[in-house]
Amino acid sequence: MTTTPDLWHQYGRARAATDRAVPEAFYWDWGQEGEPGAEVLGDLTGLRVADLGAGAGRHAAHLAARHRPERVDAIDASAAQHAIATDLYGHLAPRLRLVHADVVPHLRSAPNGYDVLYSAFGALDFTDPRDLLPAAAVALRPGGRLVFATLAHYLGGEPAEADVTNADILAKRPDGQPTTMRRWVLQEQVWTGLLVEAGLIDIAVDLLPALSERARTAGTLLVAASRPTDVTRK
Repeated sequence: MTTTPDLWHQYGRARAATDRAVPEAFYWDWGQEGEPGAEVLGDLTGLRVADLGAGAGRHAAHLAARHRPERVDAIDASAAQHAIATDLYGHLAPRLRLVHADVVPHLRSAPNGYDVLYSAFGALDFTDPRDLLPAAAVALRPGGRLVFATLAHYLGGEPAEADVTNADILAKRPDGQPTTMRRWVLQEQVWTGLLVEAGLIDIAVDLLPALSERARTAGTLLVAASRPTDVTRK
């Protein structure tokens, strides 16, 4: 587990106090208002799924409650986010399993463990993809799919990075003191190259444009890839 301060301590806390429902819809776009939805993941009936950087677990709760998977693991390294998710959706166990763990070691410890992995502005944004994507490839079963939504450009309008470079964005420690956290905002071809290096195939990238003009909005890259079916991992 990480020993750094929990920079997600306050995130989503106000919403959790008033909105405790299992979401009716699943959104990939940054504005959380447009299509497509969970159908991008395919038929999840009987499959083992993991949300990488699940936060309060809203996406995972929707899938567990409405799409008949065998199980959804909602994985997050933040103790605060894990506690919020447990309070909101602990009642959905055992179909929803709330996992307090760093995503990379968790995936490395679960070879061939998942049919579908996904991230909606979660761990793929805040973990070095040179570590996370190979770990995801290990954790996928042959033919399994990875799908993730990430920023198409910075929220201030600056273009995404043309190489594997992170930005330091503003954050707050639990005591309110300012600090920074790392975020990866990469161009489409950079993500594609990283996925190829991780051994994934059938890569597809769609641009979901911002549907509003409010401040700090952004387009979304919706990225999908698969693990080959003809590779055996021990």
